[in-house]
Formats: sequence, structure tokens, C-alpha cells
Amino acid sequence: MNDFHTPVQDRPLWFVMRDLKRCNAKQPAYKLFKDLGMEVFTPMVWKLSVKHGKRCREEVPFIQDLLFVNGTRLAVDPIVEKYNTVQYRYLRGGYKIPMTVRETDMQRFIHAVESSENPCYYTPEEISSDMIGRKVRIVGGPLDGYEGNLQKIQGAHIKRLFVELPSLLAAAVEVQPEYIQLL
Repeated sequence: MNDFHTPVQDRPLWFVMRDLKRCNAKQPAYKLFKDLGMEVFTPMVWKLSVKHGKRCREEVPFIQDLLFVNGTRLAVDPIVEKYNTVQYRYLRGGYKIPMTVRETDMQRFIHAVESSENPCYYTPEEISSDMIGRKVRIVGGPLDGYEGNLQKIQGAHIKRLFVELPSLLAAAVEVQPEYIQLL
């Protein structure tokens, strides 16, 4: 089954978008969409940077040009046309069919990432078979009902569960050992 589906014009969907602005831009696309009142999600990480000669921590996008926008095609199209630095990501092999993510997959991913203090993000190419551990189900806690694989890290005391957006992105989020049920 295909991970993406063809959008309907008047139904809100999670569109996979590109931001062509530089990383030091004053108003990146995720801020632009927020200012326009649209629901947007960008996987963020903390990085050290130097501003005015002082080191400071700032939250920056994990993948600089990746963002997810929830809206109808009729609402998002005018923004894409007005701002030439914002583009849809298109399906390969399809003529101008924008990539979308299922509502349930996106909500599950956002909930998992927001429930963890410091999620680790991975692109599909970065995940090797050596990193994938046992198949588990989470029973209780903020991630109750989630199923997936644990991340295998030798010597680590923290347990992490992989939560995926199929073929786009994966996040390893912390789970407490008492909530883990082996499958």
C-alpha cells in the first residue's frame, strides 16, 4: 500500500513542504505558516550557536528544508504561489501530486515527539539494522498503545522507541522501562 494518498481539494491534510530559505533567514517557512494561522510541524533540535560573541542554545529545524503543514489544498496553494521559497514536495513518478501524510500517522508522531524531552531524529537512510532492537508495545504512560521497535545502543540505560513517518523521518523517543511490554 502506498504511504501517501492523493489529496482532495477541500479536506484538510498534512502536506509535506520544502523551505528554500537559508538557515539564518529571519522568517523561515514554519514561522510564516504559524503567523498565517495554519497548523505547522517542524522537527526541532537544540544546537549551540554564537551570537554577538556569546554561545547560546537555540532550537533549529532538524532538516532545514522540511516542514509539515495542515490545511486544505485551497488554503495552502495561494501561499505557495505568493512565496516562491515555499514548495510542495511531490511524489516520485506522479505528475505534480503533493506528498501528504495520514492524519493518524502525523498526530501519533507529533504526540510522541512532544511527550519526550529530547527526541533523536533520523532519516530513513541513517537507520541501520544494527540500531533496531526488540518489537515492543507501550502499556501505560504518555505513549500508551504505541507499538514499534526499541533503539539498540550498547551500554545505554535509557530505552528509546522508534516512531516513524513512513519513508520520511523517524524519531527515537524515551520510554520508561516499566511501560514496555515485549511482543
